[in-house]
Amino acid sequence: MIKESLLNEEDAKFSQSVDAGDYFFHCIKAGETIRLVDLKGNQAADTLFYNANDVSERYSAMDTVREQSALYLTTHSVLKTNLNRDMLEIVADTCGRHDTVGGACATESNTVRYDLEKRCMHACRDSWMLAIQENEQYGLSKADITHNINFFMNVPVTKEGTLTFEDGISAPGKYVELTAKMDTLVLISNCPQLNNPCNGYDPTPIQVLVWS
Repeated sequence: MIKESLLNEEDAKFSQSVDAGDYFFHCIKAGETIRLVDLKGNQAADTLFYNANDVSERYSAMDTVREQSALYLTTHSVLKTNLNRDMLEIVADTCGRHDTVGGACATESNTVRYDLEKRCMHACRDSWMLAIQENEQYGLSKADITHNINFFMNVPVTKEGTLTFEDGISAPGKYVELTAKMDTLVLISNCPQLNNPCNGYDPTPIQVLVWS
């Protein structure tokens, strides 16, 4: 559901541009609001969420889809944890639909989906692993890379029940905004993928803003 935000950018306590292929790792407190902006359109922001006080509790796609009886995420979607607790709520969305079942690109999936020579191309899981290694204070490991949300990504489900990766439905300046229900670690890989049409084969920056 399309809903515009009432927040003003100049009032944000934090703002950062994240290049394609780079990561963003930040803790937001309960009650704070985070906005992801698709600056140039059709970019995919692959995002993991963790309880900042106990990283064994994290975003769960299965619990979120089951509790809402909805496959895609948009305004009023409540993101659930693997303990079935409320983690964040989407409070504004000018894109209208976000994927939570397509997973994230990896060297292995690059090989399977595209070609052996694509294996060494940078992928979202590489960005997450780099973030974990460079931020040991959060206590995460490779085993903690589980369910993610692909904000702005278009992954339709076919009549046969399979997934396809299609042209994006976002556009320059579209955004999604979430309010935290608990202290939350936000780990974003701004997708570097060059091999599918979700970002028009042209990865671009996103912007991240946070309001108290």
